[in-house]
Amino acid sequence: MAVTRPLSVFETYQRSIKGSKLDEKEWDYKVIPQNATSMKEKYRLHFGKEFIPTDNSTKERLFLAGLEMLVMTGIYNADTHRVVKVTEEEVRECLKKAPRSLIMGSGKDAADFSARKGNSKKKPVIQGGPTGAPVSEEMFIPLIQSFAQEAMVDTIVSGVMQTIDGMTVQTNTPWEIKATQAEIRAIREACRRAGRPGMGI
Repeated sequence: MAVTRPLSVFETYQRSIKGSKLDEKEWDYKVIPQNATSMKEKYRLHFGKEFIPTDNSTKERLFLAGLEMLVMTGIYNADTHRVVKVTEEEVRECLKKAPRSLIMGSGKDAADFSARKGNSKKKPVIQGGPTGAPVSEEMFIPLIQSFAQEAMVDTIVSGVMQTIDGMTVQTNTPWEIKATQAEIRAIREACRRAGRPGMGI
């Protein structure tokens, strides 16, 4: 029996250029809903008004449904319009190798991302920010600063700068690189102004 190993980025790339070709709309509106419905029925997943499962049986069935759906469905690469297929063994091996915790940020501003068990007294990590939404160049620093100065926010999830030096940012152009660099500098400046220079991004 061959030893199962986690997927490398190179193997994943190969699968994303050689996998089954599929239209994105078919993926979004047919494959995902049909497979999700099938798993919901197979694993008897009915939450009622409780959308966070608290009993171990439901949590276990939810995990098994997710695992089976991932293996059955694969992962869609929107750039190549292909489906990356994975085996259950590969998924389980990746889960075994996944880090148990992650520290984002530094010093007193560091946030510890680690699993919380049921009824944990440890507070969840709160990420604040415009989360990928377009933000004007002029409002970028003040907006990020407003999130950074909230004591409950642990890390920043950035928005996207609409312009850089007044120029519209377009993907796959040098402006995209310049905008990304400007965003990082602006986030760091916003966090510094908020008195939290070590916040994770």
